Amino acid sequence: MRILGLDYGSKTVGTAVSDELMLTAQGIGIIRRKSPDKLRRTLAEIEGLVEQYGVQTIVLGYPKNMNNTEGDRCAKTKEFRDMLVRRTGCEVVLWDERLTTVAAERAMTEAGIRREDRREYVDEIAAVLILQGYLDYLRNQQER
Repeated sequence: MRILGLDYGSKTVGTAVSDELMLTAQGIGIIRRKSPDKLRRTLAEIEGLVEQYGVQTIVLGYPKNMNNTEGDRCAKTKEFRDMLVRRTGCEVVLWDERLTTVAAERAMTEAGIRREDRREYVDEIAAVLILQGYLDYLRNQQER
């Protein structure tokens, strides 16, 4: 079994997948769309990833505000979650994604990636961080 991690944004979805042992997350790309409301192709691409990797669970970044409140992006994310459940049949877990974009930017800076090139990778790296956080959580729960 594998888990798919998603960083859902208004025009992109960063994607990551776990290894079969569910220990590590690897980035697998970014799905881009021209309009925030055009989701049919995005959902089809995610469905393809679910089939390709044998995914049973999707971890979807949940963009809560820093003060733990839920804004407009949370409502859109919940709508997208419902679409994913209907389209893929997978369990979709909402996972707090606060500061993942900041952490992704920091990781790219430390890796020496030029500022102009960071936009190309930030969503994929954020998806990796979201998924890795969830995988670490699962492992910690098993150890208890």
